[in-house]
Amino acid sequence: MSAVGLWGLDRGGIWRDEAVTFQVARRTVPQIWRLLHGVDAVHGLYYLFMHAVLAVRPGEVVLRLPSVCGAAATAAMVAALGVRLARPRVGLWAGLLYAVTPLAGHYAQEGRSYALVAAGAAGATLLLARALDAHAHAHTHTHTGPAARPEPSGPAEPSRPWGLWGLRGLPGVRPRDPRGPWAPSKPQESSRRAWWVYGAVVAVTCLLHELAVFVLCAHALTLALLRAPRRVWGAWARAAGAAVVVLLPLAVVSRGQSQQVDWLPVPDWESVERLLRGFAAGPQGAVFWGCLILMAVGLTAGRTAAFAAPLMIVPPSFLMLLSQVKPLYHDRYVLYALAGAPLLMAAGADRLAGLAGRRPRSWAVTAAGALAVALVFLHLLPLHREYRTLAHRPDDLAAVSALATREVRPGDPVLFLPSLGRRTALAYPKGFRGARDLALAAPGPESGTLYGREVGPRELQRRLAPVSRLWVLAEPYALRSRWFPGEPTERLKLIAVEERFVSRWEGERDGVTLRLYVRRPATASPAPPARSPRPAPR
Repeated sequence: MSAVGLWGLDRGGIWRDEAVTFQVARRTVPQIWRLLHGVDAVHGLYYLFMHAVLAVRPGEVVLRLPSVCGAAATAAMVAALGVRLARPRVGLWAGLLYAVTPLAGHYAQEGRSYALVAAGAAGATLLLARALDAHAHAHTHTHTGPAARPEPSGPAEPSRPWGLWGLRGLPGVRPRDPRGPWAPSKPQESSRRAWWVYGAVVAVTCLLHELAVFVLCAHALTLALLRAPRRVWGAWARAAGAAVVVLLPLAVVSRGQSQQVDWLPVPDWESVERLLRGFAAGPQGAVFWGCLILMAVGLTAGRTAAFAAPLMIVPPSFLMLLSQVKPLYHDRYVLYALAGAPLLMAAGADRLAGLAGRRPRSWAVTAAGALAVALVFLHLLPLHREYRTLAHRPDDLAAVSALATREVRPGDPVLFLPSLGRRTALAYPKGFRGARDLALAAPGPESGTLYGREVGPRELQRRLAPVSRLWVLAEPYALRSRWFPGEPTERLKLIAVEERFVSRWEGERDGVTLRLYVRRPATASPAPPARSPRPAPR
């Protein structure tokens, strides 16, 4: 996964969401804290973490390195889950499948929190499996004593039947001792410690992004499928409850900032299909249908399915249902659920290998599975290359800044329409160095906002009065006749530009328009702007 993540990491530009991470993380801690009171509280812990990372060396590659590390850690923990829940070859196949999934590679190269959230959710699921094993061992130790513990080569312990998918429900399989060679003298203390470590990891994961809380719903279904005893439910509820209590203040603050996601649509069946194709190792063709077959077979894989299926299905389902009332769903918000898909596929492949009469520990079967994953990766190589191009992101702020560098001169007045268009100048200030931002009253770090606080309409009119030559950087929708902003300063920008100025030159990059306006003479009629040669589409 590290190799896949590092491949093509430097794309030569960042897009709008990465630009927010880049400019916010370079503020001081008090400035970040002030910002979170008004906007982006859901990303607060991530911004503080990236503040420390970018303090080492601010740059595009360093911005994305934590996501690469998060994706690599997720692949490793998916492999560890496969080993613990089934056998080594299932873990190997699951880890490799996660690494070659295009969706995982996409977010491994994005300077946002989603890959780290996925690592936290996978780590919490692994800790849940360890806590269950530790709890079962502690209970057996309490009732039978250390001397009653069977040897590793003996049959599975018959006590504590936790159902068909339970810890001891698979004949001939004895759970691994999670304590290692330095086992504590009191197994019950080890069990309690395992639960609280689990709760701490869940809490940190939810603080990175609050919608990761749905992983607790997945884990609750896992316990139900395992028919866990009351004592296990109590230990889990205490750990999960502590994590939810830690999350509550963030949930309260972010609820007041929910207008930030008003642009999200209500998810439909197309959203379900798109997510399912994203979770498969290949989004179409024979690879996609093969993945679906393996997932279906993997649902019969006992304990592995009890962990993998809820993790894959429950968080997206709950968020989509909630989004029918208040749209909150986006694929990236449930990226952490992807970890369940390769586990199901690997378990399904293992079941099919067993039905074919192969020896359970045959190295040839293991090598054949790894080779099959490698062939899938080679088949999807063009798609992976596409994901590493600037064209795959919604915009390219570096290209917009390069256009401004060629045209805008120091001292030229500039208007950003709307104000969030200022993100280009914040991410790549070279293109606007020395230019006069006419509408800016206070920059973002000083005003506690993302893009700065702008002056009122009266002050903006005063600043526009002596201007005879004006640059306007407009978002794709801002110059359409149907768009009419509700904020007074934004309305004045639009009206003043249309009524008092005439366009003389225009350039466009990724839909963002840079126009040169000159003061309209009293008797002049509007003339169409001269356009720069439009670049060939990437």
